[in-house]
Amino acid sequence: MTHKFITRLRVRYHEMDALGHVNNAVYQHYLEQAAIEHSEFLGFGPKRYEELAGVFVMRRIDIEYLRPAVAGDTLEVTTWLQQMRGPRAVRCYEIRKQGEEQLLVTAEALWVWVDTKAMRPRAIPQQVLDAFEAAIQPEVANQTLS
Repeated sequence: MTHKFITRLRVRYHEMDALGHVNNAVYQHYLEQAAIEHSEFLGFGPKRYEELAGVFVMRRIDIEYLRPAVAGDTLEVTTWLQQMRGPRAVRCYEIRKQGEEQLLVTAEALWVWVDTKAMRPRAIPQQVLDAFEAAIQPEVANQTLS
């Protein structure tokens, strides 16, 4: 699975740390937002997940911070699924300033499909697998300015 989804967001002043850069913890929010928007783009928003009685929960994340972003920057957060098998989905991410090639952040997250009634991991439903695998567009831009 290599099709990529891109969302854009504007860095807000309250997201800065003492050095005037985006706080490292804020980047995880950006990554989660990109995953949610990608899922919604493919037709899987909160209502659909409720119908399926399951949700994706982030189990582990590995983030590499390469360069800082500051308030006012518009960031492009790119995400794609590397693998989906059983209850697990491995999602990759890249963050850049809009219009620039240099990476600010790279990340890889392990998401697990959790049955919301039993609160236990279970295999990702076939409908979800089909939707993500059918997204054959090489790039999809979805602008979100926060």
